[in-house]
Amino acid sequence: MTGTVHVRGARLPQPDGTLSEPLDLHVVRGRIAAITRAGARDFAAPDGVGSDAAGPNAAAPDDTAPDDTAPDDTEPDTRTLDAHGRVALPGFVDAHTHAEAAVFEPDVQLAMLRQGITTVVTGQDGVSFAPSDPATYAWASRYFAAIDGDHPGFAGGSVGDLLTTYHRTVPVNVAYLAPHGTLRYRVLGAAQRPASDDEIAAMVGLLELALDDGACGLSTGLEYVPAAYADERELIALAQVVAARGLPHVSHMRSYEDKGVAGLDELLRIARASGVATHVSHLHGPARDLLDHIGAARAAGHDLTYDSYPYLRGCSILSMVALPTWLPVADAAATVAALRDPALAGGLGEHFAGLTDLWPRITFASVPGMEWAEGLTLPDVAARLGRSAPDTVVEILTTTALRASCVFAQPPTNSPESVRTLAGYEGHLAGSDAIYRGGRPHPRGWGAFARFLDEHVRRGSWSWWDAAEHLSARAARRFGLAGRGRLVPGAVADLVLVDPGRVQDEATYEQPRTPATGIEDVLVAGVHVLADGALTGETPGHGLRPASGS
Repeated sequence: MTGTVHVRGARLPQPDGTLSEPLDLHVVRGRIAAITRAGARDFAAPDGVGSDAAGPNAAAPDDTAPDDTAPDDTEPDTRTLDAHGRVALPGFVDAHTHAEAAVFEPDVQLAMLRQGITTVVTGQDGVSFAPSDPATYAWASRYFAAIDGDHPGFAGGSVGDLLTTYHRTVPVNVAYLAPHGTLRYRVLGAAQRPASDDEIAAMVGLLELALDDGACGLSTGLEYVPAAYADERELIALAQVVAARGLPHVSHMRSYEDKGVAGLDELLRIARASGVATHVSHLHGPARDLLDHIGAARAAGHDLTYDSYPYLRGCSILSMVALPTWLPVADAAATVAALRDPALAGGLGEHFAGLTDLWPRITFASVPGMEWAEGLTLPDVAARLGRSAPDTVVEILTTTALRASCVFAQPPTNSPESVRTLAGYEGHLAGSDAIYRGGRPHPRGWGAFARFLDEHVRRGSWSWWDAAEHLSARAARRFGLAGRGRLVPGAVADLVLVDPGRVQDEATYEQPRTPATGIEDVLVAGVHVLADGALTGETPGHGLRPASGS
């Protein structure tokens, strides 16, 4: 229920890195109406939204945000939430997550809110549910089965249809990127070739409609299929569409690690040709080489940002990690047939020979029908099956029809120092890259944001103001989520109370589904969605549309 909420005795981050004295935040119909000295006076709800607070909290927010906080038909009430000196931060925005289906699950909702996440940005890596006809939805949900799963109430339709499924049905907000791979599949199917002029025009038309419906940018997944078959001509044409709306191109690059600079150069060529703002997904080391390159690009005027997560292991579908793109990977049945074809054994053997250093780094996350393998390393599973590592990969991929995923340790190009260095840069946003599927998922979906706070504020060099920037404000600006990312009068009351001495990631690779500690109270649009560490059952979430694209 949305009415008046008085958050008493919270401490707010200040731009100079200090925390304020205790303050009271007064929330009226989902927005912060005023910030006053703690206990200074009783607050009477004004006719409009305003403030009598001075100092850094008096800045007016962007007033172009849609009015998505007013209740439908509920009667207003008045409640008090005692902060007891905890730090109040704007609700965190997870800049990269695969939660478009999982967000309906209570354990996932709890995992998000116990980290302070109140908005998730989905549609990542170029593959998701909309815009789609039934055949395209079936492909996307099958290809990314181990990443996104199946949406419980959507089987194809527009981006607007998809965003509507989140309207007051979940406790957090969901923003959505138009996924290039889904657009491409709808026009070209699984074709392993560049698009023609007419096909590019068809994709442009679908992208325009997706942005009209509320997509907050374009995502590409250039290591995944069918996007891996796209040339720069195709990508530039699509980037020009989002550039015209002031929205970003968000990309899982074509290459990472020791080839990360080459992947970044491709995105910069697209940006120069189209004028688009660029955001790199889940960037990881070598940090110094990448940041030198990013710094030079930003100094030259490129609008370039990236997200990262604070772990040394990644997670994805096994087919992307292990198979060459000359296989028809976008067509699961054709790929399974190819993997069983003796005529291709030589080519596969040559490809697999180049992955010998990868095999020991793989741990299985989701293996439908072979759940006993989840949590085991590839060498362990191979030993149990009495097969080589490559033969085990083929066995798992054919048995699951490519619906398997794995956690993998990243190569030495990444390091704890790289992770810390990337997180400290001005172009950095926090993203968990959360994948919630499988019996042994990566723990980042349960702990990434708590880990950022623990490692960079409690034990690092960030101030609480820095934390609000990295975990909330920058993503709100990047994706046009007006009214979010700051705790100022007039802003949407997505608000997190953090116990600064207790916030910690509790999830591990052995026990990944363990909620974080230190965040026990969260408001979304002024509604108490997490109270004393438990879900309240309230569902004020929305499918968010960017102000710059409305």
